[in-house]
Amino acid sequence: MSATYRVAVRALCDFTAREGDLDHRFTPAPSAQEGMQGHTLVASRRGADYIAELPLSGTFEGLTVTGRADGFDPAANRLEEVKTHRGSLERMADNQRALHWAQVKVYGALLCKELGLEHITLTLVYLEIASGKETLLNQEASATELQAFFTAQCQRFLAWAEQEADHRQYRDSCLQTLGFPHGTFRPGQRELAEDVYKATSTGRCLLVQAPTGIGKTVATLFPMLSAMPRQQLDRIAFLTMKTPGRRLALDALATLGASQGEEAQPLRVLELVARNKACEYPDRACHGESCPLAAGFYDRLPAARQAAVAQAWLDRDALREVALAHDVCPYYLGQELARWTDVVVGDVNHWFDSHALLHGLAQANDWRTGVLVDEAHNLVERARGMYSAELDQQRLNRVRRAAPLALVRPLNRLARQWQALFQDTICKDTSLKDAGREAVGEAGKPDYRLLTTLPDKLVAAAQQVGASVTDHLGEHPEDASLELQELLFEALAFCRLAERFGEHSLCDLTRYGRGRAVLGLRNLIPADFLAPRFNAAHSVVLFSATLTPGHYYRDLLGLPEKTVWREVASPFAARQLEVRIRRDISTRFRDRDASIEPIVATMAQQYQRRPGHYLAFFSSFAYLTAALARFREAHPEIPVFSQTRGMPEVEREAFLARFTPGGKGIGFAVLGGAFAEGIDLPGDRLIGAFIATLGLPPFNDFNEALKARLGARFGQGDDYTYRIPGMIKVVQAAGRVIRSPEDEGVVVLMDDRFAQANVRALLPSWWAVETFSQ
Repeated sequence: MSATYRVAVRALCDFTAREGDLDHRFTPAPSAQEGMQGHTLVASRRGADYIAELPLSGTFEGLTVTGRADGFDPAANRLEEVKTHRGSLERMADNQRALHWAQVKVYGALLCKELGLEHITLTLVYLEIASGKETLLNQEASATELQAFFTAQCQRFLAWAEQEADHRQYRDSCLQTLGFPHGTFRPGQRELAEDVYKATSTGRCLLVQAPTGIGKTVATLFPMLSAMPRQQLDRIAFLTMKTPGRRLALDALATLGASQGEEAQPLRVLELVARNKACEYPDRACHGESCPLAAGFYDRLPAARQAAVAQAWLDRDALREVALAHDVCPYYLGQELARWTDVVVGDVNHWFDSHALLHGLAQANDWRTGVLVDEAHNLVERARGMYSAELDQQRLNRVRRAAPLALVRPLNRLARQWQALFQDTICKDTSLKDAGREAVGEAGKPDYRLLTTLPDKLVAAAQQVGASVTDHLGEHPEDASLELQELLFEALAFCRLAERFGEHSLCDLTRYGRGRAVLGLRNLIPADFLAPRFNAAHSVVLFSATLTPGHYYRDLLGLPEKTVWREVASPFAARQLEVRIRRDISTRFRDRDASIEPIVATMAQQYQRRPGHYLAFFSSFAYLTAALARFREAHPEIPVFSQTRGMPEVEREAFLARFTPGGKGIGFAVLGGAFAEGIDLPGDRLIGAFIATLGLPPFNDFNEALKARLGARFGQGDDYTYRIPGMIKVVQAAGRVIRSPEDEGVVVLMDDRFAQANVRALLPSWWAVETFSQ
């Protein structure tokens, strides 16, 4: 080999020793925490001379293999590989057992070489988590036999390792001379690119606010790719909030690749797609006995993997084409290729959620990773969702009706704790003394309560359900109904978060009626969960058109102390966008009926002044409907169309298709909805926006609790809960109007609070704002 290539023992064996079917049937498995505890338990049962987590390494023709053996007993000359499991060991697949033997044999070869041993006892220790019972499988082996096995595995991997080392060398050589793909930078692009390059070169996090339309995607990818060889980055992850963002990233990468000329493209690019969108047989179970693409998956994987990396460009369609040509599952081929590609384009959950694929691979393989996060203003709410969970009483009741006899007792115990929770909360309210009364409030709204503490007894009962169902399915997999599995996953997720319950989250109870309640663990401050994810990356660049103020994102996302905030000067001139504040209108809830008439008049006057396409944003569908009805009544000559609640994708596309060049009409929409960000209507397809709301979250018990918690933590309760999130939505919606240096338009902000100094401070600095009244 021209260069040394390093591989972990586990990764080596995954590559060389896997065979047979892909099998993702539900099998109750220990959690990562239980696995670590199991390893500790086994080590505690061994003698004083027992060595746990023994580091080992060896080389073969330029290939360096490293890892940590679970345990070695020098007195018994026994090397152990510990695996935790649940239920009967007999149900473990043969190919899984073969993989375990391969791992312990490689460790055995490394240990014999290091200590000069002539023979050794290899032991697979299977620890059943529920009972603590160990099953030991022993195999005597000579150093000669193990060295031959090690050599065989390395030889099987060597051609791939040589290919990977050559690819890395070629990739880095090309990237050192990577040029900007366009003749010149757009205004603001060079400044953005320089900031990203500096952040990547210094290993820092960067928050960068850059206006829409300057080409942020290519201006962030280009500098990070340029820094890749100099900073020895192994991977770049371009993470998005929505599918259109992935498409923009792939287009930018294609442009950058095309700029390299006719030579072989240096980058392997992979688009990660959600499982439900990549599945070819959604009606089949994910195992070899059901799905033809799972049968023999690992036998056909080597050829599919080789064909994929040779193709290099692996967007959704290309990956599917390669997978089906080799009769393997496209989704799981994509999961495998995440290990072997240079740039991965996918959703933010692949790095930030609790089971993130890319973060897990980076940790396991010690990657230096550069992370780019598009539309980063959405990460606060997305992360809150990632670290929240619910227990659904109605699901529990459905499972109880058809539960196996062995599960009746723990399920009934959980049901009793639900009733006890109602007695302690809802039924203590004198207005709801009747336990049989439907627990709904005014106007049919569900009864909502914030709980001052976590209901420990209910959580304990949920933990028992999780353990009981897991143990039962370990022995009786035929009972794994979809409903039972969903209850299990729900209970496990809820209990995992309950273990980390603290000031970053709160607990609430919503009751929709008898037997229909939801207990929620709601994350309020994602910083406590996200901080380790930022620290695990070499550099993270978060960019968006709205990242003001920087301290809001630093605090709530848990960004490192040395994070840099930058604002790229807008290429747009104030003359391009007329921003007007109607200061004599109030859209506060109490004033909404009175506000409709002046809002309608203002919209009509602006339209008559300059006919064309506009978007009008309201705080709710109820407000929108009232304004739309009045507008149609007062101005039937002006074309109008409206977003509807739960609008299907085909109708959303039809709504946007109305915005044709040279067309006329007003589209009514909800602020924060599908048409308030992430849509591109350049030129005269959209010439203006009316915004009849500050976008403030509703004033309710939850948001007031959030305000109190954020105030106590950061001293910014009101701003962080209401004003800043609201204005982010406003600026995003207004950003639909000006999409290029040639565009011109108008934004009319209709609420007196827009004229307040603390609100105007959150508007883009390049806007020239005037106020008016009638």
